[in-house]
Amino acid sequence: MTFVDLKEIRVSYDGKQDILKDLSISMEKGELVSLLGPSGCGKTTTLRVIAGLIKPNDGTFELDKDDLTKVPVHKRNFGMVFQSYALFPHLTIAENVAFGLKLRKESKATTKEKVEKMLEVCGLENLGDRYPKQLSGGQRQRVALARALIIEPKLLLLDEPLSNLDAKLRVAMRIEIKRIQQQLGITTVFVTHDQEECFSISDKVAIMNNGVIEQYDSPEKIYRLPKTKFVAQFIGFENFFEVTKTEGNQYQSQSGQLFTTTNPQPSVTGTVATIRPEDIEITKEVTQETVEGTVVVRTFLGKSYQYEVTTPLGELLVNGTSEQTYETGDKINLAFPADKLVVLEK
Repeated sequence: MTFVDLKEIRVSYDGKQDILKDLSISMEKGELVSLLGPSGCGKTTTLRVIAGLIKPNDGTFELDKDDLTKVPVHKRNFGMVFQSYALFPHLTIAENVAFGLKLRKESKATTKEKVEKMLEVCGLENLGDRYPKQLSGGQRQRVALARALIIEPKLLLLDEPLSNLDAKLRVAMRIEIKRIQQQLGITTVFVTHDQEECFSISDKVAIMNNGVIEQYDSPEKIYRLPKTKFVAQFIGFENFFEVTKTEGNQYQSQSGQLFTTTNPQPSVTGTVATIRPEDIEITKEVTQETVEGTVVVRTFLGKSYQYEVTTPLGELLVNGTSEQTYETGDKINLAFPADKLVVLEK
């Protein structure tokens, strides 16, 4: 059942250029959904619309069937964690975490009990008497998370919460966020520009570009089957060539090469095919669906080699094993497995 529902949201800051363009997205209760995309794509604006910090020009925002489009931010009961953490330096960790309960005038006994429980959930037990400056970056991030969660929010909003941490700590903290989110079963919206971070913890991912959602699906589906060229490029596909549908699941390149794919798009017009370098096979067989090419550059990757290959399809990047290596100028045959070749919407 849909819990969060954004319908045809449009946001324009100057009345001329739309930041969000008729954006629609729905989320199920208990899901962790990430908004992923390059700077300026509209992901933070979308989060701010959900939070109530930005009023959309058009469209509606519903939470559990209640229209909250015009409800002010302080009445939405959402937990928010931002990049800066925004902890109060003059308050102890326990006092920081208890801040929301204090505003609600909870009793001291109830507040103490809830704070102790939340500190334990977030791995901060025995740190309640310390001040933010005495904690590491990861610990401060947990404090911000505990403060957001203690008010038992209907929705948790995370805006680049790990961007100030070093690489090793980011990995540890994203696992911790997922653990806490699953333990509490709280619906969460996570904004990031980090693909690996996003894919590792999300139930669903919305990839955004210029104010629209290009693809909304599970991380696994997006990684294997991107829908558009923008999505494919964003998640690491590097080989693209134009094809035209012939019949069934068969396509033909401009050079006349035939390909079969188990991942076709419904479009019957000219479109684009893509495949990852590691999915192209170097083969000795010559068939109707293999392509001959010439190695022009060889790069050592440690466990394998990557070749830049000139073919009738254009320049292709191909990864090969270290067991069989090829030199510049060598002729090789390339095969494109049907389950790895993806046809994109143009």
